[in-house]
Formats: sequence, structure tokens, C-alpha cells
Amino acid sequence: MRIREVPSPSADSQTQLLLSQIESSIHQAENLSSSESAVAAESLASDLRIRLTHLANLAPFPASLQLHLWKLSYRLWNACAWLGLGRYEEAEKELKAMVANKGIPEGIWVSAVEAYFEAAGAAGAQTLKDVFLGLLVRCQVSAAFAVRVVHRIIGDHASSSLEGSDVRAKIVAELVSEERVAALFAGDSAAKQRTTLHSLLWNCAADHFRSKKYKISAEMFEKSMLFVPYDTENRSLRAKSYRVLCLCHLALSQLDQAQEYIDEAEKLEPNIICAFLKFKVYLQKKDYERAKNQTTAMATCIDFTPDFLSLSAHEAIACHAISVAVASLSNLLELYSSGKPMATPEVVVIRTIVTILTQSDEQEPSILKFMKHAHMKMSMLGAECFFGKGETGRRERNWFAATSWNIGGKTGKEGNYELCAEFLMLASEFYGVMSNDQEEEDSSMVCKSLILTVSAMLATETQRNCTLSAPDVEKAGELLVRAGKILPSVSSGSGSRLGDGLGTTVEANITFMYTFSAYHIYGRLNDASSLQNLIERFASSSVCSPDYLLQIGLSASQGPQTNYDIASFALNKCLSGFLSSNSPDYPKVALILRKLITMSSTYKGETDDDAVYNIYKQASQIMVGLMEGEYPSEEGKWLAMTAWNRAALPVRLGQFDLAKKWMNMGLELANKVSGMGTYRSCMEDFLASFNQKLNNQEAA
Repeated sequence: MRIREVPSPSADSQTQLLLSQIESSIHQAENLSSSESAVAAESLASDLRIRLTHLANLAPFPASLQLHLWKLSYRLWNACAWLGLGRYEEAEKELKAMVANKGIPEGIWVSAVEAYFEAAGAAGAQTLKDVFLGLLVRCQVSAAFAVRVVHRIIGDHASSSLEGSDVRAKIVAELVSEERVAALFAGDSAAKQRTTLHSLLWNCAADHFRSKKYKISAEMFEKSMLFVPYDTENRSLRAKSYRVLCLCHLALSQLDQAQEYIDEAEKLEPNIICAFLKFKVYLQKKDYERAKNQTTAMATCIDFTPDFLSLSAHEAIACHAISVAVASLSNLLELYSSGKPMATPEVVVIRTIVTILTQSDEQEPSILKFMKHAHMKMSMLGAECFFGKGETGRRERNWFAATSWNIGGKTGKEGNYELCAEFLMLASEFYGVMSNDQEEEDSSMVCKSLILTVSAMLATETQRNCTLSAPDVEKAGELLVRAGKILPSVSSGSGSRLGDGLGTTVEANITFMYTFSAYHIYGRLNDASSLQNLIERFASSSVCSPDYLLQIGLSASQGPQTNYDIASFALNKCLSGFLSSNSPDYPKVALILRKLITMSSTYKGETDDDAVYNIYKQASQIMVGLMEGEYPSEEGKWLAMTAWNRAALPVRLGQFDLAKKWMNMGLELANKVSGMGTYRSCMEDFLASFNQKLNNQEAA
């Protein structure tokens, strides 16, 4: 590095001769390369020192000549005293030796220090600091000189990417922490240099922060605050420093320190950034209640924007704090009620909340709350305005409809029928506003949702062992009326599947569920004619099966909604269906026969004895030709024993012919049931004795 030479003043010939010789030797030294002999370099340096000593003996010199001499001395040190040869230890010794001379101007020192550090790099940072502190003790040093030294150590480019950046930052931190250095920047006269030094330290800290060296970054930000005056004008800058220190300590997971810094920042300059950083501190501390409260506090900040609530939700999701994320988005959702334009559509916010909630267990009540909110907004604004237009709106509607359907199926499968009914009701509403190009498919889903809603309401009644209120019954009736209008148009070939195991084929299962639910609801509305027509239409439909009729018959024969006519009709129909099968299900046949017999006895008493007898007779005919055990033996025994026992009352009443009819039926059935040998013998003996007594009485 060369310094422009100052023309020498006139002097005597000896002085001029020495100066000429010295400049010539320095020029040779500057052109000396590291590959040349070290002996030659040392010899040249030795000659120069001798000539400089001779020149010094001619002192005193004028001030201008003195400056010129020191510049020549610096050029000699720079060229010959080891920097060019890479011998930094010798150069360091020369540099430290120069500290003892109080006559060296500051400019010479700055150039020497810069040249040394440029050659030695990060390894010379400690020496540079020591030399600078030595100069502080020895002579008057300006704030500008300190700024240049710090700038040299930090570097011009991204300091975190320089060689030995951590060491450089550490030494700068130690240097600016010295009270003597800080004193250089006190007062208004050093305001410009103080601002420059603060910027250097701040930028160095920011570079290390971007490189994720948070510990070094925090230290440098702290040191930069040493050069921020404690006045009103710099209040905002100090608040900014506290905020970045909060970020550093958050990154280091030093949460208490982070909270201290952000509290200080908020005292100086309360704003949305402080509120958000406090939210981050609470979130990382897992203080979720205070984090939720902080999301509410954000909205009160003067510079609040909705984006901070969205950002808070993202932060909460990253920390797996689902409740906090929902609270943030709920606060965001409240802003839509003001009618102000928002960057994000309201439907997107609700969808995001529901999506977050579905990631946790047992959140269905909360999900229902937001789905109802979506339905309310859809009703208020209109489907197109709320969901959006075109393909985007169609996808949004599909999502809400499918989500309601799926959660309804899930809660139904889990036995939570009340929630199931709520979700399926919403599904019917969302599917009901779908576009015309999907009308057939959507109508099918509306129909299924309505029918399953009523089924879930009835299941809730059974589960809780209570009775539906009159308004609920009326509401269920209205839903069934809507479903009944759509049901005939549902194609049997659609083969749609119901979600989550609620059913398989549309027409068979859904039609049965509609019929079964309608039976219970219409029965409570005292609409007997509609009820009878409903069951008869279903029994004659192609989707009807004996199993479906069996369920209807059993339901109609017991419970508070009993109906003998419908039960008898359904059971007789399903009995015919089972018997017409190639492989009749005899356990179910036996169940139907028992139910028909008990129903006749209960509802008709002894007034229609022939009807009951015909059922027993039919049972006897069914058992003809069956293999042993094919007809349930316990049911066969029950038929035989009950038929025999029916003779008891006629005997007491003297109706002996009727009694003999029932005894013969009991014996007939006993002969077809295995395991009744003993009973059969007793029956035969008793019947023979009974006939003998009758004959004796007739003869008498």
C-alpha cells in the first residue's frame, strides 16, 4: 500500500542525499518478493535503519519534513518489515514498537494498522485491538480512527461469511466495551461517528443472525446499544434493539431473557410487533392461555393488520398448539362482521379452522360450531357470495358438504348420535346448494343426509332412553317429507356408497331407513293411513327383503309405538319371504312364529282362538321333513309345550273338544322335535286317560 508523498522542503545537501538514498532503498524493498532471499531482505532493512538513524541525528527538522520522514518510515515497515514476506510476528513486533513513539501522526497509524490487518487477516485482530488500546493510553485518538479500526476488523462484506468471523466479532465486542473507547463517542461532536459505529455493529449482528449464529448476533446487538443515546429522539431505535434481542434469545430458547427484552421494548414503543413477539414468547413457554389473550390484545394495537393473526395461527400450528391456532383464527373471523374488505375470503378462514380442529381428537363440538357459522353466513350472503364463483366456489361447497358428511358418519359410528344428526343436517344443507350440473348426484346426497339425520335423532332417543319432544318430531316429519319427494328420483343403479360404514347400496338401505324412520315419526303424528300405505308400498317394492320386514315387524310389535296391524302384516310378509327362499333361515322363521303367537294372544286374547291355532298348525307343517336340529329345538319345544298348555283352560271350562284339539296339536309338534321323548310319553298317556274318561262319561 502506497501513500502519496509530500514534496520535501529544501534542506542541506547531506539531508537531501540521505532522503534520496532512503527513498531508493524503500523502492527496492517494495519490489522485493517473498521468493527472494530473506538475507537480502534483512540486509536491505538493516541498511535502511542505519540511514534513518543518521538522518535522525540531523534533527530537528521542520514539521513538513518530519511528516515526510514518518511516511517513509511507514513505507519501510510496510515493504520490508515482514508483511510482504508473510512474517507477521516480526511485523507485529515492529508495529507494537511504533506505539512508543508519540510523534507519529494518526493518519500514519491508521495506514499502518490497516495494512497490517489486511495482510494478517483474522489472525491479526487481537493484535490490532491491543495496539489500538495502547494508542488510547499513549496519545489522543479520534472517534473516526476507532470507527476505521472496527470497520477493518468487521470487514466490508457480510461479516458472518468472512474468515474467522466469530473471532472478529468477539474482538470487536471486547473493543467497543472498553470504557475508554466508549468515551471517544460521548458528546454531540462525535454524533456522526457514533451513528456510523452503531450501524457497523448492527449490520454485523444482522449478518450473524441471518447465518443463525444467534449467540454472537445477540452480543453484537447488545454492543450496538452502547452507542444509542438515551434520549427521546432515539427511543424508537432502542425499542427496535430490544425487539431484535428478543428474537435472538427466542432463537436460543432463552425465554425469560426474551420476555425481559420484549417487555422493555413495549414500554418504549408499544406496537403490533411487540404484541406479536410477546405472543411468540408465551407460545414457546407453553403458556397457552396468555398466548390466546395476546391474540386478542393484538387487535387493539394502532398498527394492527389481520396478517398478524394469520401469522400467529401458523406459529401455533408449528408448535402443535391447536387451541391457540384456533383462537387466533377465531379472532380473525370476528373481523369479517365489520364488513371491511379482507385479503383472505371468510370461507377460507373457516375451512382452515375446521381443518386444524380435525387434527385433534374429540373436537367435533367445536367443529360443529364453525360449520354452523359457515351455514349461517351462506344463508345470509348467498352460496355464491360466500363460497365464491365458478370452480373455486364449487370446490369450497364440496369441501364443506363432504366434511359434514364424513364427520357425521364418524360420530354415528362412535355412537354419538346427537352430533351425528347435527352434522348430517348440515350436509343436507350444503349439498342442497350445489350447482345444477351435478343435480342428480347432489340430490342423492341430500336425500341420504336427510334420512340419516332422522335415523340419528331416533337413535339418540333410544340411547338416552327418552322421548323426542313435539318440535323435534315435527322437524323430523318435515325432513322426511323433503326426503320422500327426492327418494323416487334416486336411481337404483347409482350404487353410491355411504361413508364410514353407514350403508352400502343407495336404494335398498336408504329406502328401508326412510321407511323405518317414517314409521316411528308418522306414528307419533297420528297419521295411521299414511303409515299403513307406507309399509305396504315398501313391502311391494323391489328393494324390500324379508330381513327389512322383520325389523319393521319387530319394532311395530314392541315399545311405545306398537301397531298390531302393521306388525302382523310385516311379520307375515317376511315369513312368506323366508319360506320361499331356497334355504330358509329357520331360526328367524321360529322367531317370527313365536312373535305372531304372542302378539295374537296379547292383542286378541281368546277371542280369535282359530287364528292362533292356525299359526301352530303352520309351524307344524313347516317342520315336516326337516332334518334333526334344522328347526331350533328350543323353539320347537316351546311350540309343543305352549300348544299343550292351551288345553288347560278349556278343560276347566268343560270345553273338552277344544281341549283335545290343543292336546293333539301339542303332541303333534312334540313328535317332530328331538329331545322330547319323555314329554311325548307323558302326553300320550295323559291324552289316552283323558279320552277314556270322556268315553266313560259319554257311556254313563
